[in-house]
Amino acid sequence: MATMDLTPKSAATVFEGDGGGYYVWSFPELGEANVGAGKLVLKPSGFALPHYADSAKFGYVLQGGDGLVGMVYPNTSEEVVLKLQKGDVIPVPLGAVSWWFNNGDSSDDLVIVFLGETTKAYTPGLFTYFFIAGTQSLVGAFSTDFISKSFNISNDEADEVTKNQTGVLLVKLGQGKTMPKPNALITHKLVHPLTVSATLTEKEFPFLNKAGLSANLIKLEPDAISSPIYTTDSMVQLIYVVRGGGRVQIAGLNGQRVLDAEVTAGHLMVVPRFFMEAKLAGEEGLDCLSVITSSRAVLEDLTGKTSVLGALSPEVLQTSLSISPELQTLLQSKIN
Repeated sequence: MATMDLTPKSAATVFEGDGGGYYVWSFPELGEANVGAGKLVLKPSGFALPHYADSAKFGYVLQGGDGLVGMVYPNTSEEVVLKLQKGDVIPVPLGAVSWWFNNGDSSDDLVIVFLGETTKAYTPGLFTYFFIAGTQSLVGAFSTDFISKSFNISNDEADEVTKNQTGVLLVKLGQGKTMPKPNALITHKLVHPLTVSATLTEKEFPFLNKAGLSANLIKLEPDAISSPIYTTDSMVQLIYVVRGGGRVQIAGLNGQRVLDAEVTAGHLMVVPRFFMEAKLAGEEGLDCLSVITSSRAVLEDLTGKTSVLGALSPEVLQTSLSISPELQTLLQSKIN
């Protein structure tokens, strides 16, 4: 089996402008695991033009208190407008058309990290976007006569529709421009806050089923450690470091430690299926967000009430680890 490079990676810039920027991670292990990640930064009045993508994902709001997202879901003809703020999870199903806007004041950027799977993507490991406005618009790729006849408008009007917007991925709206107001009731159904350590599956947040993903947030105090965990259902875990820093270890095939690395905010790393990982927070603590490529993710850990080691009978644990009865009793008491 080829050697895997699981070292934490930082994002690269795709686009930056007056309205903000978009950044992606791109390395072979993402493609091999069929997962991807990107980060959207919208400055106040920054507007990400309407688009759809070839991958299902969810967005997690890292920063900002007054974000808006508009969605037109597949097989619907209605736009829903949702409010976003720091700590929110918003699933983006495959094929959904969306736009994103920072409705905040002059000092607060809206920052959203997107994590998802790329099994149907043109390029495994990367999200490919298809815009319906701007200089990369699919609509603009058609000739004037096709557009004029499709919409039953004049050629001059068709040129306005396809050529007036000179922005690429995102733009900054001028003063006085207004956007639709969010629907509080629908926001409550389609957006879920995730601000404490927890795992979100379709059981806790049914709308995650539309994206086929689960989300896991771990928040560690300074010098705290998270138990080694693994997925039991052959799913891949993609981890983004939200805040702070620390150390991550991953154990893999043949009992080999395949990663022992320092991490800091903005790092991304892949945990291959069935591999086990653990985190140790540094002086500032450590917050990590994970996407798991199943809406019914099952995470197992080695400590706590659901620990596998804690479930084993004393005789089996003592014999398996070749330890004294006293140490076996102490170990299981600590686990439980």
